[in-house]
Amino acid sequence: MAAQAQFPGEHSETGDFERQEDAFRSWIENDPIAQHPLAADRYHLYVSLACPWAHRTLIVRNRKGLQDTIGVTVVDPVRDERGWAFRDGPGHSRDPVNGFGFLSEAYRASDPDYDDRVTVPVLWDKEKRIIVNNSEDDLCRMFNGVFGRLGEPSVDLFPGDIEEEHGELNRFIYENVNNGVYRAGFATRQDAYEKAARALFEALHRLESRLAGRRYLFGSRIVEADWRLFCTLVRFDAVYHGHFKCNLRRIVDFPNLDGYLRDLYQQPGIADTVDFDHIKRHYYVTHDDINPTRIVPLGPELDLNRPHGRDEP
Repeated sequence: MAAQAQFPGEHSETGDFERQEDAFRSWIENDPIAQHPLAADRYHLYVSLACPWAHRTLIVRNRKGLQDTIGVTVVDPVRDERGWAFRDGPGHSRDPVNGFGFLSEAYRASDPDYDDRVTVPVLWDKEKRIIVNNSEDDLCRMFNGVFGRLGEPSVDLFPGDIEEEHGELNRFIYENVNNGVYRAGFATRQDAYEKAARALFEALHRLESRLAGRRYLFGSRIVEADWRLFCTLVRFDAVYHGHFKCNLRRIVDFPNLDGYLRDLYQQPGIADTVDFDHIKRHYYVTHDDINPTRIVPLGPELDLNRPHGRDEP
């Protein structure tokens, strides 16, 4: 019997998960006559606390001190066939900006012909009433760049002196770790799963070695690649290890990655962006082709506030 794909339109004939491209790629510009000019309180961010891609944009927004510049609404972590929903509940709410019931309404308002999967994050222009961008990579760069003049100028998550190596490492992390867990979890054939899972753990071993002699990926400073990796690591033992069958090892079994994860988690304000209830309920309830019973496990017990031992050498 053929396995049912979680997202049938995003799978190859060989059983590999092939993520769809982001559809909205406009940019905020520091120009008053631009389509989307830089302005405080004009743009609104729709996120899920369960989603690692959306989580990263929330972290960058907060690290750049843009809480009063860009509003945020969190969707219900349980997504059904209608997509991401705005409902009142613990840690999520109705949409206070547009009164949308579902995020799909924002997509249709921006493009009536849109027919692909509705994803988070989304940056919404409240004046033009359309989506500006739904690419987490673009949003992180905008929050750090053009929005930076409205926020905390001392925080630079994309330093120019490491631009080339930073970009290369980000691509490596995305292909093998961020998207690697999904390629393993959403594979519909054994060989596709094994290929993705082995590449994932080879990458984790490389990153474990890289962190042996440095506190963060680029030494003593935290850059965007660290938050990119963090958003997968923090979900790994709770959902990817079991739910996505990425079970050769846990993150707690990698001494450097484990300490690094706790170090980042303990940075000011970061724990407030991590919601394991949202994370576990989303994956175990929403992915019913992988977990048809929709039972959410009690564990694992994680203590990310333990001393991390990652002080500067």
